Amino acid sequence: MHLTFLGKDSKPDESPTLYATDQDTYIVQGWIVTDPEILDKLEVPDGETIVEVPPGLFTHLVNDDVSGRVTSWTAPIVHVTDEGNFIVQGRRVTNSEARNQMDIPDHEDCVEIPKSALRALLSEG
Repeated sequence: MHLTFLGKDSKPDESPTLYATDQDTYIVQGWIVTDPEILDKLEVPDGETIVEVPPGLFTHLVNDDVSGRVTSWTAPIVHVTDEGNFIVQGRRVTNSEARNQMDIPDHEDCVEIPKSALRALLSEG
């Protein structure tokens, strides 16, 4: 799997990142969700996981020739935190070739979602 870096929302010790793949998917790297209230609300099937990212991360979709902003909060965005961050659910990235192309701190993980699923959440403006 080949990854194309689209952008990062970086702060010290924080690095949510967005990638496009050659598999017609996006990889969303974000913080591991540990909040028990959020975890209790969600059903995450085997093979999938959730990550938390700031909404600004998706502005980097423009680097994949996709415009718009996220205005719908349905899967793969399964929750919005009180702070406005998105909880994104998708297939946990276990492909070692893909993971070796990323810098993933211990407090982060990655999910893979179909491009069409994320693009469906966008509106112009």
